[in-house]
Amino acid sequence: MSEQNGEVDFALVAFREDGVWQLQDIAPPAYETIDSLSHALRQVSRDEGAVGMVAIDEDFFVLVRVDGPRTRVLLSDVTAADEWELAQSAIDFLGLPPPEDDDVEVPAGDLDLLGDLGLHAIDMGALLDDVELYPDEMLSEVARQLGFGELFDDAVGLTSA
Repeated sequence: MSEQNGEVDFALVAFREDGVWQLQDIAPPAYETIDSLSHALRQVSRDEGAVGMVAIDEDFFVLVRVDGPRTRVLLSDVTAADEWELAQSAIDFLGLPPPEDDDVEVPAGDLDLLGDLGLHAIDMGALLDDVELYPDEMLSEVARQLGFGELFDDAVGLTSA
């Protein structure tokens, strides 16, 4: 397993400061494992915590939410753990077995990790089921529903629809 910086599409942290969403880049190597990512998020998190969004190689994404001592994780595709250290770290964090060769591309983790911010598990599941969307497009929709879609789209170079 190797990750080269060129294969990371983006690594961002979103947090609210005085009720306003802020978005910052996460520098390597902070996004290489769930532990290092959650540590980085805690450096910027405020009372409401922080949400980390990492998209890899237009293949999958990891959402990590820290809120006080609690870390919650959502991996968009369990099969990514075969090739990517970050995805394997998410599988390990979640206490799941390694993916089998015949596993299908399914998410793993906490579908409701953003429920209290307005994006509930059923909506997250529906978003993850949309096979037409790339990870950056899925995360753009997540950002839009949380209230920082334009900020996100500007940061990753997507044009707002």
